[in-house]
Amino acid sequence: MEKYLIVGLGNPGDEYQGTRHNTGFMILDAFAKASNIVFDDRRYGFITQTAIKGRQVTLLKPTTFMNLSGNAVRYWLGKEKIPQRHLLVCVDDIALPLGHFRLKANGSNGGHNGLGNIQQLIGHNYARLRMGVGNEFPRGRQVEWVLGRYSDDELKTLQPAIDTAVEIIRSFVLAGIDITMNQFNKLGR
Repeated sequence: MEKYLIVGLGNPGDEYQGTRHNTGFMILDAFAKASNIVFDDRRYGFITQTAIKGRQVTLLKPTTFMNLSGNAVRYWLGKEKIPQRHLLVCVDDIALPLGHFRLKANGSNGGHNGLGNIQQLIGHNYARLRMGVGNEFPRGRQVEWVLGRYSDDELKTLQPAIDTAVEIIRSFVLAGIDITMNQFNKLGR
């Protein structure tokens, strides 16, 4: 059976719920809800599993905090014996406007500390789904922006992209990264 690891980056704890930096968690929560599965608190993160047409899919929301996400990713890749090419990391991105997204097969961390830690521990060769959270913050206020909560209007703008992210995860598992990029990146605006 082919195995996949889908990771949503964020910070654990109620104080971070609904923040821009927890957009990766929001994507995985939407996927879990659509799949009628629930997360369990396990080592290094909240974990749940499902199958899509005979493929095992493990969803991970690390509890290691954003800047140490690589520990959880490395552990679960190894524990489940999942090849790195079957890893997709969902993450917030201030370089993209709110509700825009970009799927990439590999690349740099783009200044994102969570991706930076993952790359430090496992390298650059894994897929990532970057979800735009906008960048309407004054110079030097980036941390306040990403740790700030979405407004109701922002959530309305973001929701269609989260719904699309659920479809992207399914496509990544069933069709692979290249076909999924070709199909969805044009929708990301």
